[in-house]
Amino acid sequence: MIRAILFDLDETLFDHRRAVAHAATRWTESVCPGHELLPETPALWLDLEDKHLPAWHAGECSFAEQRRRRLREFCRRLGLPEPADPDAAFAGFLAHYESAWAAFPDVPETLDALAALDDAPVLGVLTNGVAVQQEDKLRRIGLMDRMEVVLTPDTLGAFKPAPQCYHEAAAKLGLRPQEVLMVGDNLLLDAVAPSRAGMHGVWLDRYRAEPGASPTVTRITTLRDLPEVLAALSPRLRDPSRAA
Repeated sequence: MIRAILFDLDETLFDHRRAVAHAATRWTESVCPGHELLPETPALWLDLEDKHLPAWHAGECSFAEQRRRRLREFCRRLGLPEPADPDAAFAGFLAHYESAWAAFPDVPETLDALAALDDAPVLGVLTNGVAVQQEDKLRRIGLMDRMEVVLTPDTLGAFKPAPQCYHEAAAKLGLRPQEVLMVGDNLLLDAVAPSRAGMHGVWLDRYRAEPGASPTVTRITTLRDLPEVLAALSPRLRDPSRAA
């Protein structure tokens, strides 16, 4: 049986894109009101996250340094002067970002539905983010008390998609990987890699990428579908003859 569900946080439970869009536009407006590329700033910020976060994951720089690199390139790409104090400038961005923190609308009802199940699974978060910030997000959006564990690289010693990350996460729950379901918005990190590590993975495709991107992975477009997926999966686990 599935005894625990681990959720990714950003873009799974927490609306990161919305908060970034608010912060990127507000911060840019504060530096250069009426900037001609203002509508493009949210997408640029997200692209730079993808570019610079891997250096931190690989141990090539600190978390704070990848933030500085991101902000400097953000300014260069927009033709803005690089801030003399990037940490202070990033703090200004964070203030706007934090003011827009919110959970996705489908989250509370899904967690309620899971909690109402006869064999309600333990719920937790498995994220590549920094513990202090991710826990703060969960508290601010009202989800911290709904989670039994919040697992981050700080405690696991590895980032997704390393197999060690999923194995250690299951161990922290006192479970075998096959008793854990991982749900998240990243096809590789939250569905393919955990499945290879022995967990069950579900891809939350909120923004409806190509449906045929991975026919071997269970795909949902809203968390509201998760209880149905869990119900469909459980009989197959109890009866090997019904496995796909």
